[in-house]
Amino acid sequence: MIIQIDSREKSRAIQQIIKEFDRQGVKHIISKLFVGDYMNYDNPRLIVDRKQNLTEVCSNVCQDHERFTNEIKRANNNDIQIVFLVEHGDGITSLEDVIFWKNPRGIKRIDVNGRWTDVKTKAVTGETLYKILSTIERKYGVRFEFCSKSETGQRILEILSDDERTD
Repeated sequence: MIIQIDSREKSRAIQQIIKEFDRQGVKHIISKLFVGDYMNYDNPRLIVDRKQNLTEVCSNVCQDHERFTNEIKRANNNDIQIVFLVEHGDGITSLEDVIFWKNPRGIKRIDVNGRWTDVKTKAVTGETLYKILSTIERKYGVRFEFCSKSETGQRILEILSDDERTD
């Protein structure tokens, strides 16, 4: 297996992933990908797009929605399946678990007469994010999978070597 890593991935962020590839004897090269972050040369129609946590995913589907969906459409137009691998951890192991996610931007601390007070914001809730991601999965045929940061390299290899799941 030879894995292509997108050149736009930050080298510091992927050190552990590369260590796992090296540990398992998986060759890898760094070069720009058409979509996503990781591709197996044996199956270029399956791509893993790594997300550092649900906060990044929330930003992608809310603030950067057009750019995010354009990448998915570009993949769909070229018969490429995208798996979004979210390195969240903290008990988030499936899409359904997203319902219980507490958005760190959901509470804002403000000074009221010299005392700090927590105030709810209009930030996206876990339940709303779950509905958005479920719709994206249904509408575009992508998958959202979850792991902890320590599992990312192994999960990328599992996803990219699983030929049955690309049908």
